Amino acid sequence: MPPLKTYDLFISHAWTYNAEYNRLVEMLNAAPNFKWRNYSVTKQDPLDANNDARLTEALRRQIRPVNCVLILAGMYVNHRKWIRKEIAIAKSLRKPIVGIKPWGQQRTPVEVQDAANVMVRWNTDSIVRAIRGYSI
Repeated sequence: MPPLKTYDLFISHAWTYNAEYNRLVEMLNAAPNFKWRNYSVTKQDPLDANNDARLTEALRRQIRPVNCVLILAGMYVNHRKWIRKEIAIAKSLRKPIVGIKPWGQQRTPVEVQDAANVMVRWNTDSIVRAIRGYSI
């Protein structure tokens, strides 16, 4: 069997919504025949930035090396400003965006739908398939 590609991923999330983020990380870690590296900004390893301009540049450095950006669409409303920034950075760097609809959610924010290369449901196979299909 040929060696697996390792996907470098940035997961857009808010620390106040860590449960969804943690579940997604667990799903990706448990996915068969799937290797990935996490470039997300975690609560345990925050970016060293004390104002919006520095934080934006730090996010740019964090997103630059990734193959794909994942956006958890459920947290959008409460954290619109930073999700918009992450989307803008991903677009400016020509990074593909996979939007993920949280379990049971019927509606998805239009801005996430418009920005995403693909929207998928909360399902390991769908998410991994989208990462493999859209990653650069």
